[in-house]
Amino acid sequence: MKSLDTSPYWFDTSVIPHFPAPHKDHKVDVIVVGGGITGVTAAFLLKRAGKTVALVERDRCGAVDTGHTTAHLTSVTDTRLTELEKTFGRDAAKAVWDAGSAAIDQIVSLIRAHDIACDFRWVPGYLHLPLRGQSGPDAQELRAEAKCAQDLGIPAEFINAVPFFGVAGVKFSHQALFHPRKYLGALLHLIPGGGSHVFESAEVEEVTDEPLAVKVGSHRIEGKYLVLATHTPLMGKSGLAQATLFQSKLALYTSYVIGARIPAGVIPEASFWDTSDPYFYLRIDRAAGHDYAIFGGEDHKTGQQDSTIEPYARLEECFHRFVPEATVDHRWSGQVIETIDGLPYIGETAERQFVATGFAGNGMTFGTLGAMMAVDAVIKRKNPWQELFDVNRRKILGGAWSYLRENKDYPYYLLRDWLAGAEGDSTADLQRNEGKILKMDGKKVAAYRDAHGKITLCSPVCTHLKCIVAWNEGERTWDCPCHGSRFKPTGEVIAGPAEEPLKKIPQPS
Repeated sequence: MKSLDTSPYWFDTSVIPHFPAPHKDHKVDVIVVGGGITGVTAAFLLKRAGKTVALVERDRCGAVDTGHTTAHLTSVTDTRLTELEKTFGRDAAKAVWDAGSAAIDQIVSLIRAHDIACDFRWVPGYLHLPLRGQSGPDAQELRAEAKCAQDLGIPAEFINAVPFFGVAGVKFSHQALFHPRKYLGALLHLIPGGGSHVFESAEVEEVTDEPLAVKVGSHRIEGKYLVLATHTPLMGKSGLAQATLFQSKLALYTSYVIGARIPAGVIPEASFWDTSDPYFYLRIDRAAGHDYAIFGGEDHKTGQQDSTIEPYARLEECFHRFVPEATVDHRWSGQVIETIDGLPYIGETAERQFVATGFAGNGMTFGTLGAMMAVDAVIKRKNPWQELFDVNRRKILGGAWSYLRENKDYPYYLLRDWLAGAEGDSTADLQRNEGKILKMDGKKVAAYRDAHGKITLCSPVCTHLKCIVAWNEGERTWDCPCHGSRFKPTGEVIAGPAEEPLKKIPQPS
């Protein structure tokens, strides 16, 4: 055990750019504290929204909690859909799933827009019976989970034997994997400039309210809004009593991970989670001449384990039962934060102060969602999940909260719509054989001018699961970045899973 590498696999397979500490005072629109996925994404999106930002990280960006993740991009939460529906109501269960899906779509949108090479791919996710035979949900309960998902319009199915492990489970389509540090490294390059900054080795020592500012060493960074993206929220300007009360609603757990080279093709490329408590999780990455497995579990409350070496040995023993040829070469641990009711806390803890925490096993998706919601809070844009994830929620929403009714003017496909930027508001600059997403009469359209100058306007909403298509210049097609559907320039389906063409839009007279 002593010879194993104790740094995460991600550190050895990526390079994050270095940034300086502040060397003078600064004034920006928004101060973002924390350089993980929540902070980096928030800073990038805020700059894209026209705000100047200062991203402040006390260590290195992407090196702490985000650097110790296993980077499952999934809408499958630790709290089961059946439990969410029972506790919070049907609308809330659907809203939680949609929130995770919107976060994944945001990541896909940024990867595509900025050509980020981060090993992203769509994979199925399998929730299945325990690997070690522990007591837990039985097959009938997993059938109920699949049925609940289907009733909510979620692509899922019960299967008697999940791939490789051969136990009963639920298959969830359209989940994903990526390399978190490659992704963050690309976004970090795009933040500095135009009055925005990224600072490392910059610990926040004090937060003041009037004016709103943070003290970093001998320098001050002043802003109009503060986003605390530090996993466990700092006190900020909340006051000791209020901050302590909020932190008492959080439970911190340590989770252990091993990385291992395995023979190619032994396990399909997918995400796996069993239903033991604590549960095991697995992802498979393809590599040249072999595959790489990242296997984790053995969670316990932080600080409540006599030996922090033994969990690695138990993980190795368990995984070697299934893949005896596995060669373990990495081990690391990360921290996850759980909340009292199983949902994250995302919102304002004080005026002009935003936090996002309590992501449990969904750090990549809920972290991204937290960044999206922070942008909405800063620019005062309505968000459909604001009430659901409110940091001050005290009661179960149940039938008193209607996700669909309350957000009928902000349906899910419109949320996805704002993720895709428009390239203009007129077809005048559209070249022959070119397609663009334009904003016309307040709505986005997929506009195409053919070789003869004829223009076709279509809805940019993919007819599969409502993602926004993008123009493929090389192939001259409209491609869906979410699930791979492709359409002709004039909207007809080339390849599924979409079955219906893009909806035609009449040209303005």
